[in-house]
Amino acid sequence: MRSLAAFLRALAPIVVIGASVGATLLGGCGLLPEEIDETAGWTPNKLYAEAKDAMAENSYDKAIKYFEKLEARFPYGRYAQQAQLEVAYAYYRQSEAASAIAACDRFIRLHPNHPNVDYAYYLKGLVNFNEDLGLLGYVSLQDLTERDPKAARDSFDAFKVLANKYPESRYTPDATARMKYLVNALASHEVHVARYYMKREAYVAAVNRAQTAVKTYPDAPANEEALFIMVKAYDQLGMNDLRDDAERVMRRNFPKSEYYDRGINRTEPWWKLW
Repeated sequence: MRSLAAFLRALAPIVVIGASVGATLLGGCGLLPEEIDETAGWTPNKLYAEAKDAMAENSYDKAIKYFEKLEARFPYGRYAQQAQLEVAYAYYRQSEAASAIAACDRFIRLHPNHPNVDYAYYLKGLVNFNEDLGLLGYVSLQDLTERDPKAARDSFDAFKVLANKYPESRYTPDATARMKYLVNALASHEVHVARYYMKREAYVAAVNRAQTAVKTYPDAPANEEALFIMVKAYDQLGMNDLRDDAERVMRRNFPKSEYYDRGINRTEPWWKLW
């Protein structure tokens, strides 16, 4: 017992020294220089100007950082609301679609009556439009039936709100032109799916997708093929009355359709030749 007590007494100074060294090292960490915030003390004018300069130089990460500091430090200043819009645009140029859309939605929610809220709707539509650009571009090797048209629908919805609520906005003409493209793109997506089902002889599913195109996008050029698919599918299903109704609608809306002209000296109905 005496030898153990003596050992512990001898060890105590070593433990104290170790603790002291550790405390010194930990205290020394506080001596390391902290990261300097270059924007400390900047006025809102300077923060905004530097952020815009960064945008002009395509330094979107830096621009976003400055705009977010501006809003955080001066939330009620005259630059704060504009900074929120600028952040959305910077995220868009940075190809960060989700962040850009979230920023647009935030601005719309916080400032529904802002003079520039029309731009927020336009930018939201534009982000989704470019996110899904090439939905039916025919350059991708991906099966079009596997593509999700959600971005195209969201883009259309944002442009539609803009056109309805702000018909005099300078962004509305471009939004309207993009809506026309999106209508046919979305209808074409349904038609591609319907064609997919036709090839697999899933005629009921083909009819359903073709009907969706015709009912949802009644003015889309893609509906020429949608109606043709309905005629063919109803014929395969032996539903002659529905087939004839679909043909009448097709002839009324597309009297010069190329589908009528196939075959020479045919004795069967035109749809039998496809």
